[in-house]
Amino acid sequence: MPDLPFRSLTVGVASVLLACQQAPQTNASANELNGQPRLPTGAHLDPVRTSWPVGSMPLAMALAPGGGHVVVLLNGWRDQGIQVIDRQTGQVSLTVSQPATFLGLAFAPDGRSLYTSGGNQDAVYRYDWAAGRATLADSFPLAVKQPNRSGTSYPAGIGVSGDGKRLYVAENLFDSLAVIDVASKRVVQRFATERYPYGVAVAPDGRVFVSAWGGNTISIFKPNSDGWLDSDGRLRVGRHPSALAISADGSRLFVASGSTDRITVVDTRAKRVIAELNDAPPAGPREGSTPNALALDAAGTRLFVAEADNNAIGIFDLSANTSGVATATGRDSLAGRLPTEWYPTAVIAAGDTLLVANGKGRGTSPNRDYPHPGTGVHTTRPRTYTLGQLDGSVMAAPIARVSGAELAGLTQRVERANGWRDVKRDAPYPPFEHVVYIIKENRTYDQVLGDLTQGDGDTSLVFFPRANSPNHHALAERFGLFDRFFVNAEVSPDGHNWSMAAYATDYLEKTVPSNYSDRGRTYDYEGTNR
Repeated sequence: MPDLPFRSLTVGVASVLLACQQAPQTNASANELNGQPRLPTGAHLDPVRTSWPVGSMPLAMALAPGGGHVVVLLNGWRDQGIQVIDRQTGQVSLTVSQPATFLGLAFAPDGRSLYTSGGNQDAVYRYDWAAGRATLADSFPLAVKQPNRSGTSYPAGIGVSGDGKRLYVAENLFDSLAVIDVASKRVVQRFATERYPYGVAVAPDGRVFVSAWGGNTISIFKPNSDGWLDSDGRLRVGRHPSALAISADGSRLFVASGSTDRITVVDTRAKRVIAELNDAPPAGPREGSTPNALALDAAGTRLFVAEADNNAIGIFDLSANTSGVATATGRDSLAGRLPTEWYPTAVIAAGDTLLVANGKGRGTSPNRDYPHPGTGVHTTRPRTYTLGQLDGSVMAAPIARVSGAELAGLTQRVERANGWRDVKRDAPYPPFEHVVYIIKENRTYDQVLGDLTQGDGDTSLVFFPRANSPNHHALAERFGLFDRFFVNAEVSPDGHNWSMAAYATDYLEKTVPSNYSDRGRTYDYEGTNR
């Protein structure tokens, strides 16, 4: 799929049918977003606040003890490791590379240690934390890592016991929860979960909850009198549960289901689902927002949801029953949305301030410096490659308590940026009985057809002009162009999924950078895995 971002995918013969179904953008919508960046997806960016740039694909974020620093975990094609951000200046004050990372980031209760998942290295890393600096101290192995082989444990989400003596680690490729004794640095217990365990949440009473990307349940564990964990069953919560957030008293667990645009609410003491929050866009199918991170405010009555594919934070004001807070007055419906940058992946509510990590930041652009055939490879110039272009960002804004007209205005900005307010005209289907759908993998419209004067192409991006691709040009001229077709894809895995299903899953978006960077992990994106 596209190695050059931003321009359209070459789809050949199918374009004549699909183009007739495209609804034009209204002039009002185009004028309202004049000058705002447009993504390869076709959506625009209109963030509520200027962000701080960080490295590639941050997937997790933690507020450091004292609140003066923010730590992000980078999981990109170009960078993997941690970065520390000074909240006063917004500057990255420290960058530490790791051989690999994946999703897990947590401080110890005493604030002196920071734990990160090592992804393909089958280890959890521990950093000493002091005066806003993280210093790598040691690591805890989860499996014997074979040289030149992909990891078999692949730690993801991390939880820490209340006394700081044990780590609870979701082993994403081993379908288990590992319990690590911090003092001995050894795995002392291991429990089965459903496939692809993802997030870990630890309640104040010591219970541990684990979601499973590849299933529909959370696994529950409870402490026994000896300080070990016992299995306490599983609870069905919805398809592909991922991010977790637990209330301060541990009575409520919120579970994101990115593929269904739902957040399931669990009464942890009764061990039953008591509510389901609808996070779908205002029109169209009931899927597409991709909620993938959650945070509660200090009162426990407002839930913030990172909507990866809406480039927004959804806000839910919770009822007394759903929140477990007697004074809550919300209705459990979406109160509004806040516009962010591209693909938000983590959110923290800190008093009045909302912190948001955006996995893809400000997006990509046409990369004219990308090596043409026979002129080199992108590994020598990593920022010319589509995955190498991606930088994340962190946004901080005093909007955690926003409501009323201000929230309504921000919600309208999200709607405009995504084109939800565009007036669609009913277009009659052409009288076709069959469609031949031709996909040119790893090539954009401009690379092959950018020299066609009939289309909106960029000749500076052409790889294969008419002399080299006469059949492609002939097909396009005979059957029609699709020069303004936007796709949610950087490379083959997301491109194939988007082309076949009009959706690239959160699992795909978060694992492709590691797979493509040769840091391990199997290619799970075309009907097979492991």
